[in-house]
Amino acid sequence: MNRNGQPESVVPNGDVSGETPAVSIRDLSKRYGSGSSAITALEGVSIEIPQRSVVGLLGPNGAGKTTALKSALGLVLPTEGAVSVLGVDVVAAPDEAYRHVGAMLEGARNVYWRLTPRENLRFFASLQGLTQTDERAAYHDRLLETLGLADRADDSLNDFSRGMKQKVALAATLARETPVVFLDEPTLGLDVEATRALRRRIRSLAEEEGRTVVLSSHDMDVVQSVCDRVIIMNDGRIVADDPVEKLIDVFRSRDYRISVEGAPSTVRRRLADTWVSPTELSGGGETTSFACAIPDGSFYELSDTLQAADLEVVTIAAMEPDLEQAFLQLTDGDDRGQRRPVASGADR
Repeated sequence: MNRNGQPESVVPNGDVSGETPAVSIRDLSKRYGSGSSAITALEGVSIEIPQRSVVGLLGPNGAGKTTALKSALGLVLPTEGAVSVLGVDVVAAPDEAYRHVGAMLEGARNVYWRLTPRENLRFFASLQGLTQTDERAAYHDRLLETLGLADRADDSLNDFSRGMKQKVALAATLARETPVVFLDEPTLGLDVEATRALRRRIRSLAEEEGRTVVLSSHDMDVVQSVCDRVIIMNDGRIVADDPVEKLIDVFRSRDYRISVEGAPSTVRRRLADTWVSPTELSGGGETTSFACAIPDGSFYELSDTLQAADLEVVTIAAMEPDLEQAFLQLTDGDDRGQRRPVASGADR
């Protein structure tokens, strides 16, 4: 067993120094068909993912992310470019590359429903050449416990819900103990508690077990909480590739949600001749809330203007961007209503 309670794997782990990229995609293009009817799914995509990291791959439907994932797994042959996993060319040596990666794909039947969760874990571990020792059995038990499957470990999957089967598929993927793991929509069908457990598990894969995780998900909260870096694709190209916090900072706004005393009609009238342009006004009782964008460095001017308009401020909260807002703006999505008030700037 290693120091994290995981059995010593017989899987070849590639460059243990960590210098070889876990995944390297170079000038990848994929076209389906030919001539005027050809469809380009990927065009000139280059990605390098270091070992022991968690990277999110995002994009709207049709962006090319699934094609990129399947290309990295050797399931789709690129029209141009090259893909390697821990230095192994996926096209030239698919069997060797496969030994380095585990994957759970959305919509695929990733496990055998006639088997129990415990039997599935043993089976997929055996495909990797891992012998069933007491230490490995204990590791499988911990996987089942982490994902809330311990009490159903010996039941046939035929009677499981979609969410439960999703958990088993994830556990079976991790049971192969590969150094690189691809997870496509892993939270689909999971309840809140299971999603929280998955977040902790994904981070532990990188931080405690030294594995690399490539995560594709529409659950922005999960991506934002577990990923070191996010790659956003649109129309077959990469439109952003940055650490999560840096990506959010690019779209950091200076918008505020302000609550003042008075009815909406009163607030609108008193601000009519000022530079403040209130939007999204809503009234409740004796207060009115509205959104307002202000120029950089004008916060105190905003306060002075509200005071001059004889409007008593109740709260001022910054409208903070999140990963979802950045994603929507980069992919030409509609980001209205996506910013969240997260911190109070003033209270009276």
